[in-house]
Amino acid sequence: MNRVFTGCAGWSIGREYWPRFASDGTHLQRYAGRFSATEINSSFYRPHRAQTYQRWADSVGPDFRFSVKLPKSITHERRLQSCEDELDSFFAQCTQLGDRLGCVLVQLPPGLIYEPQIARAFFREVRLRYKGSLVLEPRNDSWLAADELLQTLHIGRVAADPAVLSAGFQPGGWPGVQYWRLHGSPRIYHSEYGVARLRALSEQVLMGAASTTEYWFIFDNTASGFAINDALTFQALLGNAGNPSSNNVP
Repeated sequence: MNRVFTGCAGWSIGREYWPRFASDGTHLQRYAGRFSATEINSSFYRPHRAQTYQRWADSVGPDFRFSVKLPKSITHERRLQSCEDELDSFFAQCTQLGDRLGCVLVQLPPGLIYEPQIARAFFREVRLRYKGSLVLEPRNDSWLAADELLQTLHIGRVAADPAVLSAGFQPGGWPGVQYWRLHGSPRIYHSEYGVARLRALSEQVLMGAASTTEYWFIFDNTASGFAINDALTFQALLGNAGNPSSNNVP
């Protein structure tokens, strides 16, 4: 099983976890010493300078990857239409991560239904600017009809917990990239997953693993501080697939 990226939404490290990370360096440098990826959600709310992305890329090792969330001005305000200038600006900024840019995440508002012509035009515009891993997190069941488009353009559909779509907690779309966003359940952003639930997920993934697939596991249950511990636990459960240095459940 190759190309497995495990980490959290952001790289904040709670004081209670400091002993499990290196004591030297910035928060990002210390975080990247234990994890293989992080998801940048702040790009959804505001742009970052190209120099900021470059600095982040320079702070991590060659195998570390960032997932970057598309701005809400594109997804929620423009609703995927007439947003070429916004796409140009976003990719001019985030591509300064270089080969550390591992994935781009497109999260849609619940009220945005699937309209094939609009979706096709939008994702073709994205693909003109970015050829790398791309995932979609729709929150309206109408997008379950978009799988043919997603497979054609090599776009994975996110498996989100708690599940919003009737398809449940399963990735879809193009199988070449499978992306799980673990927000915490039953209490979103707060609940801890714990060893039993994480072991079940790791066994499910390992049983269906393919060497041609890229796997992402992002823990976003940060509000009560459980994301770091859950991510470390899950990484250890995956063993060498999640992180060669973590072979024991902490």
